[in-house]
Amino acid sequence: MTDKKQTESVRAASGMRKGLTNYGDTGFSLFLRKAFIKGAGYSDKALDRVVVGIANTGSSYNPCHGNAPQLIEAVKRGVMLAGGLPMDFPTISIGESFAQPTSMFLRNLMSMDTEEMIRAQPMDSIVLIGGCDKTVPAQLMGAASAGIPSIQLITGSMLTGSHQGERVGACTDCRRYWGKFRAGEIDEQEISAVNNQLVASVGTCSVMGTASTMACIAEALGMTVPGGASPPAVTADRIRIAEETGAQAVKIAQNQLTIDKILTADALENAMRVLLAIGGSTNGIVHLAAIAGRVGFDIDMQALDRMGRETPVLLDLKPSGSHYMEDFHKAGGMATLLRELKPLLKLNALTVMGRTLGEQLELDGPGFKQDVVRSMANPIYPQGGIAVLNGNLAPGGAVIKQSAANPELMEHEGRAVVFENMEDMAARIDSDDLDVTATDVLVLKNIGPKGAPGMPEAGYLPIPQKLARMGVKDMVRISDGRMSGTAFGTIVLHVTPESAVGGPLAHVRNGDRIRLSVKNREISLLIGDAELAQRGVDNPVHEPVAARGYRKLFLQTVTQADKGVDFDFLRSEHTQGSTPKLG
Repeated sequence: MTDKKQTESVRAASGMRKGLTNYGDTGFSLFLRKAFIKGAGYSDKALDRVVVGIANTGSSYNPCHGNAPQLIEAVKRGVMLAGGLPMDFPTISIGESFAQPTSMFLRNLMSMDTEEMIRAQPMDSIVLIGGCDKTVPAQLMGAASAGIPSIQLITGSMLTGSHQGERVGACTDCRRYWGKFRAGEIDEQEISAVNNQLVASVGTCSVMGTASTMACIAEALGMTVPGGASPPAVTADRIRIAEETGAQAVKIAQNQLTIDKILTADALENAMRVLLAIGGSTNGIVHLAAIAGRVGFDIDMQALDRMGRETPVLLDLKPSGSHYMEDFHKAGGMATLLRELKPLLKLNALTVMGRTLGEQLELDGPGFKQDVVRSMANPIYPQGGIAVLNGNLAPGGAVIKQSAANPELMEHEGRAVVFENMEDMAARIDSDDLDVTATDVLVLKNIGPKGAPGMPEAGYLPIPQKLARMGVKDMVRISDGRMSGTAFGTIVLHVTPESAVGGPLAHVRNGDRIRLSVKNREISLLIGDAELAQRGVDNPVHEPVAARGYRKLFLQTVTQADKGVDFDFLRSEHTQGSTPKLG
């Protein structure tokens, strides 16, 4: 094919000519499309440009995305400066504290919305605007399946507030103050005053919760422009990042830098290194598993754990440390962290800038003195923030955020105090009649992917009120659910298989002995194999079902935590193996 014919072929399948509506006459399809869009005032000159889609996830229910209008305008400016045509369109927006029963229940729906709107509408590349916990993974999942050139724009973190001279921010401090209130240490007047200060602006949580974790992971994957993870939502830096994102969206469209060239095994390994080094949310593992599944990879959880033994926590942010995201930004953001992690990274991984990660780090230049990112020789925590556990209670694995746990409880054996579901826990956790001591192990069943459904963040079981009033701050807690990345404590999560599908957790009884050994990566129910098997025979589990709608689809197709809690039919049909591959 001649160069002229190649150019004509690309032109025919790009811009407003791309993905024509099927009327049986392609010429008429383009004619009709242009006629209608011209009704909005567009000229032929504008319609002949590279088209950049902009996924608008602004919503009055989602203050994490409260700056979306300003970001969209900046992205449009960047697109037009680079010679493209910006076209924003709405998609589902998930606000963490406004989604019932849990935002995780809707993540896959948002990913489907994102994927199908990318497929349905003519665009040569897509800018994904997301920030709140489930929105960034949903967008990366959807874009990975759609396959076009894609770039992530993070909405950015909120600013911190102040309560009685103490700096506070959502949502680690939310949980800390609520714990004080439950224990009777502060009264209703003070908890109300704190409530006014925890969220000082629009934006995502200012600690290393799931939103900040996914922002850092997106940059580690190479899916954002350099420095895209850390600028707070209401800063000029965030707006400039948005403008640069728009301009780069045009370039990746022109160069046909499709997302599969970015989301490689090496990029996913880099993201896992970063997850461990930032003391990131345990949710990050679930989301990475889902993203990886969309491009044909499985996460090797045992390899991830081995990686964690050589990847210390370097980022001094709550809940593992003491700072907030705005401090991380002032300390140089991800460039500072990646520079320190450089010996452990796959530097040949490609980024949306068209450069390798190694080339980008060279361009970023030397660092400067700061106290938010530690050196490898002086870490916050000597191993990665997350450890992977196995044992007869979790044959498919479980996780614990060891960097935010109580060292005195990480080697512990105790008596099980069992709650069958969230309703059972809510009814009994604060009863003075609850048979519980500080050395017991709290067990919550049926909050996994199918159990709740949607794997809610209920794994952060509250300390029973009578113990809280005695000054108890932490206990070993076990569930098949998740917890917020902003939470802290000695909490075992993502027990797989979940109890709702007949996993061993379903058969734990009050008074059973449970052993947790983070050192040995063990979570075990101290009964014999024969007795555990007999309990399954005597009390068979009936998986939850639904009669209709999205819940029916969810319950019939959702995978377990190790596969990302994605729908089985959304995973890639082409298997590429597992990652990380450690020598």
